[in-house]
Amino acid sequence: MLVLEQVTKHYRLRREEVVGLKNVDLTIENGEFVALVGPSGSGKSTLLLVLGSMMSPTAGRVLMDGTSVYDLSVTRRTELRRAKMGFVFQTFNLVPYLTATQNVQLPLALAGAPISAQVRRASELLDRVGLTDRMDHKPCELSIGQQQRVALARTLANDPEIILADEPTGNLDPETRTQILEFFKEFNQEGKTVVLVTHDPAVAEMAHRNVRIVEGRITHAKIAGQESPACVA
Repeated sequence: MLVLEQVTKHYRLRREEVVGLKNVDLTIENGEFVALVGPSGSGKSTLLLVLGSMMSPTAGRVLMDGTSVYDLSVTRRTELRRAKMGFVFQTFNLVPYLTATQNVQLPLALAGAPISAQVRRASELLDRVGLTDRMDHKPCELSIGQQQRVALARTLANDPEIILADEPTGNLDPETRTQILEFFKEFNQEGKTVVLVTHDPAVAEMAHRNVRIVEGRITHAKIAGQESPACVA
């Protein structure tokens, strides 16, 4: 379970203080599929980064299964993130000089897995996302959709409990977008918690719950086709 308690985030941009989040309270249950929606600059990506233990809040607490994440040391927080979380970004963040297989191996290598286990797991995951014949290709030799599928396979490498995604379908054509959405649906059906930022109505409809953020505050949530009030401080 992920819990945000009165989370506020301030940061500086061009010498000005920006309020990214304002007293946010949010609970995400294990196995839930949540879409974070709202206008550009509303705080969606900031909230995702705070949830993912990659951006410490200015105030408030972030709990993961009862553990206060930002009270941990940086090393322990990194270990927790590596063990329990997978990330998908709109820009993919693939290493350009590595093959698809080697890109998927990276989280396993960081976790200290044997080389043979790394290659086996990477091959299994690339096969799952339909890239059996592209395992030895570098990102520049792959289409945008294929690069996103490599990124998805890499996300699954350590079998994370939680998948956090920031506009994962933003750069994709309609056919590829549909394929990627099906993968997220499958991951959630397998018991993984999925939290993603999206402007895509198809993604929002697929989620169990839509959490709308405006000017750093949660304004409302839409649950299974009905409106429900949000906790707003």
